[in-house]
Amino acid sequence: MTLNRLARAAIAGGLGLSLASCGSGGNPPVNATTYMSPGQMEELGPEEVQRLSQQGARKRSTVWDLFSNADDPNVTVEVNKYLWNASLEVLNFLPIESVDPFTGVIVTGYGRPPGGGRAYRATVYVQDPALDARSLKVALESQGGPVSAETQRAVEDAILSRARQLRIRDSNL
Repeated sequence: MTLNRLARAAIAGGLGLSLASCGSGGNPPVNATTYMSPGQMEELGPEEVQRLSQQGARKRSTVWDLFSNADDPNVTVEVNKYLWNASLEVLNFLPIESVDPFTGVIVTGYGRPPGGGRAYRATVYVQDPALDARSLKVALESQGGPVSAETQRAVEDAILSRARQLRIRDSNL
């Protein structure tokens, strides 16, 4: 009988401790005004104090934050890897000037295709994680000005075809 009471007390104590750890208490948020004296805050003015206190405020986190899907859009990549790699492969004859995988923009300099006479440059924008024609925008330009719509469409089709080949190759692993 005493062992049964002891087990019940241990379970009740464990439940009480686990509920107490879920409380809303904790450290207050730390911000730029935390370590300022009242005289320093008066020198700044009320608008500046309010801006500093909101700017550095730390968000409290709970156990439930582990289950939320709140990814930072400044850190996550939202481009299709197959379209990205296919763009780099198809336009490999053009020198790359800048690449930003977070926004999906590839900017190239002027270059001549193998066996071609005109020099081209391209700006590629992969704007969606889906492997879809709407996710890809290509702007081509020659030294004489913009190229024809057919040439631009042919480059987009070549990139899309290569992206599909890369996707099929990965699915056959």
